[in-house]
Amino acid sequence: MSVLQNYQEGAVLLINKPLNWTSFDVVRKIRNTTRAKIGHAGTLDPLATGLLICCTGKMTKKINEYQAQEKEYTGSFTLGATTPTYDLESEPQDHKPVPELDKAALQEIAGRFTGELQQLPPIHSAIKQNGKPIYHLARKGVEVKVEPRNIVIYAFEITEVALPVVHFKVQCSTGTYIRSLANDFGAAVGCGAYLSSLCRTRIGAFKLEDAMDVQDFITQYKAAHQNG
Repeated sequence: MSVLQNYQEGAVLLINKPLNWTSFDVVRKIRNTTRAKIGHAGTLDPLATGLLICCTGKMTKKINEYQAQEKEYTGSFTLGATTPTYDLESEPQDHKPVPELDKAALQEIAGRFTGELQQLPPIHSAIKQNGKPIYHLARKGVEVKVEPRNIVIYAFEITEVALPVVHFKVQCSTGTYIRSLANDFGAAVGCGAYLSSLCRTRIGAFKLEDAMDVQDFITQYKAAHQNG
């Protein structure tokens, strides 16, 4: 990835989103550095890391195309409790004993969540209701109604088990909420679960291994352009 590209003209930038940053934090940082028109192709929650495709200039026209592509994630679920947000943005509650299930048993449960599915998004999400993201309404205690979405889980592999933590890899269609998958998986196990870590490793043909840290990009950009 060359930092000498003309970002005002248009470029595709692969960024490894840091933990605790919003996707907009990344966009704002790069926009303030390059002074280019910029958008991203698919939001990552603050507690998720991994591949964020940022498009500048005329390449912003490609955002919808990139956003629609298949995605791959790795991460972990923690069994034995749930959270209102389905991840660690809120406190675990409704604690239950975790059954002694081995990897094969957990993989069998994961297999129930492959193929074409209807998934209920979290009420703490950026889906809009009456023009406002529903997580704003949910935080205020306003009743929020979400409709099931048609999604596809192409592959759902349990990669490691260290109860109560279960590590996974998922390949899925756009619109899939891994937080909801965690909640649904926990319900199927019978003890609840929440998403305890998440990393997006691929969007279509774009891979995390080809991405750059935000600060590294900014440092290299400034060094390459200081004499410009």
